[in-house]
Amino acid sequence: MFIIKNKKIFIGISVGLVVLSFIFLFVFGLKVGIDFKGGALTEVSYTGVRPVQADLNTALDSLNLGSILLQPTGDTGYLIKSRDLTETEHATLLNTLSQNNISPLEEKSFNSIGPSVGKELTQKAIVAIILVSLAIICFIAYAFRKVSKPVSSWKYGIIAVITLLHDVAIPIGIFTLFSHYKGIEIDTLFVVAALTILGLSVSDTIVVFDRIRENLRNRVETSFPETVGKSLKQSYVRSICTSLTVILVLISLAIFGPASTKYFALMLCAGMFFGTYSSIFLASPLLVLVEEMQAKNKTKKKK
Repeated sequence: MFIIKNKKIFIGISVGLVVLSFIFLFVFGLKVGIDFKGGALTEVSYTGVRPVQADLNTALDSLNLGSILLQPTGDTGYLIKSRDLTETEHATLLNTLSQNNISPLEEKSFNSIGPSVGKELTQKAIVAIILVSLAIICFIAYAFRKVSKPVSSWKYGIIAVITLLHDVAIPIGIFTLFSHYKGIEIDTLFVVAALTILGLSVSDTIVVFDRIRENLRNRVETSFPETVGKSLKQSYVRSICTSLTVILVLISLAIFGPASTKYFALMLCAGMFFGTYSSIFLASPLLVLVEEMQAKNKTKKKK
């Protein structure tokens, strides 16, 4: 019952973190990659030893071609993301990458992504998140249709979506700081990470809600807050241990995995952490808060 008794404190912490994340987002903004704003994507493979990434970054910065993102691929290649390049600029880029033919390379691909493609990706990402949220509300409302008292089943769905927005907003706020201070650009992996967080987080929340549903059906406690408190006590160890195993894998991927997936893993890691937090310290306290507000309204109407 410790969590339920101090529900306003935990809800306040969540609200504060979400507000702080939105402040970071509006003040710093996110740097979008070529997947969203358009640009050029070049992939090269070296026939010999691959040059050191730091040396190539220094050489590329001197070309004045704008922001260029260099990512290692495999053991011998690099993936280069840049703005649209002319034929001359493209040739200059390849010459710089080969270190003036000191390090022979093979260009595996060169593609241009137009702004219209980036706009379409942005629209699809927004639509995907909205559809996922609506599907979650409908699913939970149906699954909990037999639990209508004291909180209606559709309110479980609304609360689940609120926690999902919390779980996505905070990692985005953290990623905004990376974007501002480290120059990291968001790409399609960013959208994949956000959708993955939605799926993983709602799974954890539903596990806790399902325990509440079973305890309400079996009437293990006399009051709703006590039932929710006991349900949390029965499920929080499982939630924390399950999330911890995933977080450890993601940390390993961020440390030992390829550079191209480093920030993807870190965002997922943050999403898992705050997803577990919200399932225990936000979703269930919100249920109790809704029930208390309903009780107060009924009392006022009687008067």
